[in-house]
Amino acid sequence: MRLHRLELSGFGPYSGHEVVDFDALGSDGLFLLHGDTGAGKTALLDAVAFALYGKVPGARKEAKRFRCDTAASDTPTWVSLELTVQGHRLRVQRTPEYQRPKRSGSGYTPQKAKASLIWVSGPPEDLPSEGATRIDEVGRTVQRLLGMNADQFFQVVMLPQGEFAQFLHADTGDRAELLEKLFGTQRFTRVAEWFSGHRKQRRQRLSEQRAHVDQLFARVLQVAGAEPEDGEDRASWLEDLEKRLTRESEEADAEQERLRRERDEAERALAARRDLADKVRRVRLSRAELSELDEHRAEHEAWRAEQDAATRAMPVLTAHRAARRATEEHERAAEEVTVASAHCVGVDTEEGTDELRAASSHLHEQAGALAQLVTESEQQDDDRRRLSELADRIEADRSSDAELAEQQDGLPARIETTRRELDEAKHAAARLDAASGRVDELTALVEDARRLPAAREELTTAETRAREAVDEHQSAREHLQNLRERRLAGMAAELATTLDGGRPCPVCGSAEHPDPRRAVDEPVGAEDEERARAEEQAAQARREQSHTEVTRAQQAHDRLRERLGECAESGLTAELSEATTQRDALREQAERERPLTDRLAELESDSERLTTRRGELATRVAAARSEHANLAGTVEERHSRLERGRGEFDSVARRREHLLDTAARVDRLVTARIARDDARRRNDEQQAALAEAAAEAGFDGVDAALAAERGEQRRAELAEALAEVERREAAARAALASEELAGVDAETEVGLDEAAEAATTAREAAEQAAATARGAEQRRRDVAELAERLRRAWAELGPEQSAFAELDALTDVVNGGGQNARKMSLRSYVLAARLEEVAAAATHRLRRMSEGRYSFVHSDAAGPHGARGGLGLDVLDDYSGQTRPTKTLSGGESFLASLSLALGLADVVAAETGGVLLDTLFIDEGFGTLDADTLDLVMNTLDDLRAGGRVVGLVSHVEEVRQRIGVRLRVSKSRTGSTLTLES
Repeated sequence: MRLHRLELSGFGPYSGHEVVDFDALGSDGLFLLHGDTGAGKTALLDAVAFALYGKVPGARKEAKRFRCDTAASDTPTWVSLELTVQGHRLRVQRTPEYQRPKRSGSGYTPQKAKASLIWVSGPPEDLPSEGATRIDEVGRTVQRLLGMNADQFFQVVMLPQGEFAQFLHADTGDRAELLEKLFGTQRFTRVAEWFSGHRKQRRQRLSEQRAHVDQLFARVLQVAGAEPEDGEDRASWLEDLEKRLTRESEEADAEQERLRRERDEAERALAARRDLADKVRRVRLSRAELSELDEHRAEHEAWRAEQDAATRAMPVLTAHRAARRATEEHERAAEEVTVASAHCVGVDTEEGTDELRAASSHLHEQAGALAQLVTESEQQDDDRRRLSELADRIEADRSSDAELAEQQDGLPARIETTRRELDEAKHAAARLDAASGRVDELTALVEDARRLPAAREELTTAETRAREAVDEHQSAREHLQNLRERRLAGMAAELATTLDGGRPCPVCGSAEHPDPRRAVDEPVGAEDEERARAEEQAAQARREQSHTEVTRAQQAHDRLRERLGECAESGLTAELSEATTQRDALREQAERERPLTDRLAELESDSERLTTRRGELATRVAAARSEHANLAGTVEERHSRLERGRGEFDSVARRREHLLDTAARVDRLVTARIARDDARRRNDEQQAALAEAAAEAGFDGVDAALAAERGEQRRAELAEALAEVERREAAARAALASEELAGVDAETEVGLDEAAEAATTAREAAEQAAATARGAEQRRRDVAELAERLRRAWAELGPEQSAFAELDALTDVVNGGGQNARKMSLRSYVLAARLEEVAAAATHRLRRMSEGRYSFVHSDAAGPHGARGGLGLDVLDDYSGQTRPTKTLSGGESFLASLSLALGLADVVAAETGGVLLDTLFIDEGFGTLDADTLDLVMNTLDDLRAGGRVVGLVSHVEEVRQRIGVRLRVSKSRTGSTLTLES
């Protein structure tokens, strides 16, 4: 990586536009940035870092304030850097987020962060030629080309001011944290955590298995009701228990069979006794039944006579009910005549039927004459209601006109308010695009935050595969080297067979052969060597491929980290929610533009509509008044006719109703008299039919027939009782005549109780034996099932215990315990190896700068109070031959050691990350603590750094350093901002 040109505007302390030509500065390979304290020397390095990664090193990145406070309002803030990486020249430009003055009005408006990448020369094959304009795309491309993230770049390319000695004097914890951050060894911590978590799970599972075994054995003890002797083998005891329970079950089965046979014999004897007892009982019951029926025979004959009389009386009862209905109808008709006569008020009810009919006709004629006046009376009511409606309508139209006048007065203010709201909606629509863009940007960042864990996992997998490929390649290379050595040995042995004493050697020409090579046991040919070479090349290709995959995964992970910066998913989610709320509010307000436009048009239309409506109301009021006056005259003229027609009644309709009601009452009386005469005739006919029916049924009279009446329930009871008597008699005689009871003596004594007692005793004994046998068999089966499960659990527990013991020991080793002799965790061991490489690289420079006196010594000894070691760093003083802590070095010596350590750390990090060749290096550190001789040594070391075309930039205000370097860039500060001047 070589820097060519840096441009910045309104950045840091630089209020204007400044340009740094690194090609001119680096012409001698070494240049100096100098100036007063606070002028902005380090700010130039911040500009380079910001252009590449969008952040600055050290504590300054926390402030995130990049714009110059003294820059003019029309001066933008941006940084542009042109550089060459991996043979491709590109230009990166970034604009930070800051507040700029509004172009119109007062106040500030936010300026969004921007980034762009342009290819000055051809881009890599797998990257687009048009470059990139998104912040995340620019960050991913830069990190991929450089092969390192921002923290590694700051440590390797920009050795930051004031941070050299921090790593030198850091304690074990701080040093481990920095090394882990630079070398990306967090995966080893995750490996140790995985071992600990896996051990915890396996321990829990082993405890559960042991508890399961104990529960099964306790269940066996519970079911068997026995326990092994102290010290007795559980497996042997379990086998003996199963054999004993089998014997007990077989003995119980034999006893059950014997008692079952005795029970069956006793139950057969009991069944025979019960059969005889049942026959004797049936004979006794049949004879007793016949005797009882003979005793009640007279009663049974009386039942039959009562049943016959009730049957003959049924036709008489039918005729009696008909005669009773005819009498009731005659009485009701006579009562109706009385009631109708009482209701005929004002009519002579003593007149005959024909006279009453003539009076009814005259009443109907009078009511018909009043029908026309009833119609006019109804019209009179309608017209009076119409007069009232017209009056109400006139009053309502007057009120409506007053309301419309009030609405018309308030319309101008409402129209003005709607116009103001419409302007606000249009303004919100103009701001909506900016708010939506912010939501889209935050949405992309939230998605990147969610993809970060998967990228981290992919990186870990790729690193694991890379280590395996390295081991495989190393093994193949060692195998190839071994074959080559064996082949050379074989070739030497072949030449040795052609040697004779006194004859010259075809290789060296000597005539003496003191120690000819002997033939090898397993010679190696060219084909073997070629095959091994092919395998080694294939392994190397896989190794390179795996490293490429690691780089790709690392770049993908770092791109996400670079895009996210210090933002966490929760913070981005909250910010996205806030931006979404703001956007939705603007969208909601902008969406009101169309409704408000329609509303304004509607209000303007309402003004015209109200004027038209008021004119229409005035016309309606005038028409209603004219109609009211005409209708009032008609109502007055009709009133006199209706007064003559109603007479003494309230209305014509009431008088007509009275006439019709009187006519209806007379008609009712006439109808009642006719019905009464018909009912009298039918009653006489039914009484004669009743007397005739009683004589035909054989009764002395109607009263005798009615006395023989029986209810349906009584007739059913008589029929059922007589049927039961016949059934009982037939059943008793059939039983005595049956073949089954022939020869059975009713006086026989059976002796059933003794047989029942014997059968009960035998049955209880058999049931007890069966229960005993079932219990023995169930206990045998339960124990057999539990024993099988217990033996299977024992078999599963053994391998699990062995596997856990192995895992437990391995986890202790990984975490620095157990058989780990160094008591170092896996993480500490890996970091110690990296620190050892750094110490070796730093020692090379420290010995030169200290004229061979000091060298770094890596120590893996344990720390104080039993702290685990592996990250100790001391210096070996050749003057005394003693190892000293780094904190005992003087100020100048500490600077030399810190600078050497920083350079060594940069070399190892660059080699570890597989990054590009770094042709530009910045050292931002004070040199004021060095004397002249030591400064010479340091400058000589820096001369070595620029070997091979590398450019080294120093940042210092020390005068002696300025005098030693020919190419200089001076930083000057003033009240309006800092400026740059090239000196040579």
